[in-house]
Amino acid sequence: MFRPKLPTMPQPTGTPTRPTVVEATTITPGTPIPPPAPVAPAPVASRPTVQVTPGTALALVGGGTAVVLVVGAVLVSMLLAVAVTAASVAVCAVVLRSLLASETKRR
Repeated sequence: MFRPKLPTMPQPTGTPTRPTVVEATTITPGTPIPPPAPVAPAPVASRPTVQVTPGTALALVGGGTAVVLVVGAVLVSMLLAVAVTAASVAVCAVVLRSLLASETKRR
């Protein structure tokens, strides 16, 4: 059960053939390749590539408004969390001060 089972090697399907030896040939220098012709620069577009249609402008305004609202909600919630934490720390400080003051009066 715990012994691994090794796969058997597949048998070759074709008849084995010896590789053929390719004889080296002599290299004769050819004609030199002429340098490439200079490429003309691409023409500059006469109009801007981005065109804002009324529909895309409305979509951009809507998307921007959504982003501002979401970021504002996150910031307000963080500010509220800080305020609640500060209030709870202040209450703890007042309670501790009261306990310590009453203990010193008893002595």
